[in-house]
Amino acid sequence: MNKQFIDQWAIILGGSSGFGLAAVEKLAAHGLNLAVLYRETSAADRLLKEKFAKLSGSFEVQIDAYNLNALEKVSRESFLQQFASREKRKHSVRLLLHSIARGNLKPLVDAPEADILTMEDIRFTTYAMATSLLDWVRLLLEEGHFRADARIIGLTSEGAHKYWDGYAAVSIAKSTLESLVTYMAVEFGKYGLKTNLIQAGVSATPSLRKIPNSDRLLELATQRNPLGRTTKPEDVAGAIYLLCLDEASWINGSIIPVDGGEHCR
Repeated sequence: MNKQFIDQWAIILGGSSGFGLAAVEKLAAHGLNLAVLYRETSAADRLLKEKFAKLSGSFEVQIDAYNLNALEKVSRESFLQQFASREKRKHSVRLLLHSIARGNLKPLVDAPEADILTMEDIRFTTYAMATSLLDWVRLLLEEGHFRADARIIGLTSEGAHKYWDGYAAVSIAKSTLESLVTYMAVEFGKYGLKTNLIQAGVSATPSLRKIPNSDRLLELATQRNPLGRTTKPEDVAGAIYLLCLDEASWINGSIIPVDGGEHCR
């Protein structure tokens, strides 16, 4: 166990698959207790809780699973009520990881009206994948759960600044998130909070598989990558862990590519 993390917690928003689940596995292995939020079916929820129980036993950490909608105010309040009711939770949160991947993948034009991206689609996707982070940070700060040197990490992608089929709403959300993190790094910095983004390379996660022509994206990313493969969730989880260390305390307001050099080409 990493002695830096004794009696400390990470809150993972969107921890049932992809980067979020990989982060759960990595952080548990290094001694962080975890509160994992996700929205899944009863069957998937049962399997996740079995997995978390095994991780908890293997690494002697606590892993609390919450199958609820992290985007709803009532769910946030319910979570915090449960979280705060346990011992040693005040000023215990080392990390808040925002890994929510919910949104709409629709074109702007040239499709049946029901399949065209709407303003409501854009608003929902932007809140889910960007601005909901601000609600969570404010709430945890107000309730006194962050440690003095806590880390806030979100996830962005090259798609924030490039064209990918059907990715408009997500691109808008990721661009918004990048701007938001700049302001959060400054305005929450006085509380000791360090806010950063990881720009993950193209990775064969369930979320990416929903993007139109995702196989082509994976093929092109492999060709571009100097290391000859696409990014894996565990690559990103490793960077998340590194940003939690005391040695990363001076990193704030940064967008960090974790893609094997894919962004260089």
